[in-house]
Amino acid sequence: MDNKMWAGRFSKELSGMADDFNSSIRFDSRMYAQDIIGSMAHAAMLGQRRIISLEESHEIIDALGQILDDLDSGALEFDYKSEDIHMFVEATLTQRVGELGKKLHTARSRNDQVALDIRLYLRDEISDISQKALTLIEAITKKAKAHEAAIMPGYTHLQRAQPVTFGHHLMAYAMMLRRDLGRLHDTEARMNYSPLGACALAGTTYNTDRRMTAEALGFRGVCINSLDAVSDRDFCVELASALSIIMMHLSRFSEEIILWSSWEFKFVELDDSYSTGSSIMPQKKNPDMAELCRGKTGRVYGDLMALLTVLKGIPLAYNKDMQEDKEAIFDACDTVKMCLDVFAPMIESMQVLEDNMRRAAAGGFINATDLADYLTKKDLPFRTAYKITGELVAHCIEKGVVLETLPLSVYKEFSDLFEEDLFEAISLEACTQSRTSLGGTAIASVRSQINDTEKFIKEQRGPDDEALFKNARFIREGN
Repeated sequence: MDNKMWAGRFSKELSGMADDFNSSIRFDSRMYAQDIIGSMAHAAMLGQRRIISLEESHEIIDALGQILDDLDSGALEFDYKSEDIHMFVEATLTQRVGELGKKLHTARSRNDQVALDIRLYLRDEISDISQKALTLIEAITKKAKAHEAAIMPGYTHLQRAQPVTFGHHLMAYAMMLRRDLGRLHDTEARMNYSPLGACALAGTTYNTDRRMTAEALGFRGVCINSLDAVSDRDFCVELASALSIIMMHLSRFSEEIILWSSWEFKFVELDDSYSTGSSIMPQKKNPDMAELCRGKTGRVYGDLMALLTVLKGIPLAYNKDMQEDKEAIFDACDTVKMCLDVFAPMIESMQVLEDNMRRAAAGGFINATDLADYLTKKDLPFRTAYKITGELVAHCIEKGVVLETLPLSVYKEFSDLFEEDLFEAISLEACTQSRTSLGGTAIASVRSQINDTEKFIKEQRGPDDEALFKNARFIREGN
């Protein structure tokens, strides 16, 4: 019975089946660095407040540092018979320093410990995901810059609507991902408060300094209600929501890439490195990476729904149900990182077939709006101009011609306002370049979007963020 930290109250051992069912170390072991660094900060605070002696604090911190080093190097392996990562670290510490190791958990509970670990872990994950999203934004922006003037049909209802440039189309996805970064940063800002010191649910009778540990671990402050501190998992739901929106954007982009790479469109060709073939049809080149990103979107949505469902009926404060938060949010983070990792090089290596885009844009009467605008600019009411243009399109369909090839004499049968300059006004180049309104598809506008996004990338790119581990070194060296 002495193999469980909580065994004092019990007269019978936990059954093997129940022990395995209860255990979480298989998945929470990935938080070992955060668990150890949080414990180092806690030990430093215990020493400073003389809850334990400074010498004991230093010895615990040094031993925890060695455990961290050994786990990093592989010299120490996880014991998967341990209940969770917290018990494994504490048991290892006690093996190395004896009875002193049992003092570490003074003025702390696993409830505030796990709440701390997952905040620290997800803070690191947000930083990593943000950098990967920036890499994709950069890949999209570079590709847009290379094809800023390539004319393609823009669509509504998947019907050809108006001409745009490929650069303009790509930058729409850059804007989506920029908003995604904003959501990640907002999530981190609300999450970055320390629950450490809230203990099980009601705080502690010891004279602790929660602000000291919060500052040492890089938090903005402390959770000011102990019940909320240990039971809050809003940040998991909020992060899963932000990740779901990222996946929704990647899925929409994937759908377009799948369409564009088909023979029916043939606007792009994916590199062989990011395509697969068929086991039976030798001619096939399948956009499997894009299809997998589209498919994995449902997986991340499922993680979000799992979190919401687990949390919806839990009373305050901590309940074992909350152990189910980790696998869901870990899976969502892992999946998004995997998709971002493959998406950026897929876009970078993608070949853009500008001639095919231009030919597609030449059909479908996508310059009809510009023809109506031509008449409107000659003081004809827009609705009248719209009706005349519609009649001209119907005439072209009947005759099997397009607006650009219709003789001026026929145009004049519909309105005397038409002159020779109309052909320049409805050319695809003019249709794109005349849309100079802010955010439009004119090259100057697209360049402005690109320049703004390049500036955004530069501002967002910082030095490799190892703040948590710098804090760990500070705690070790300062104590």
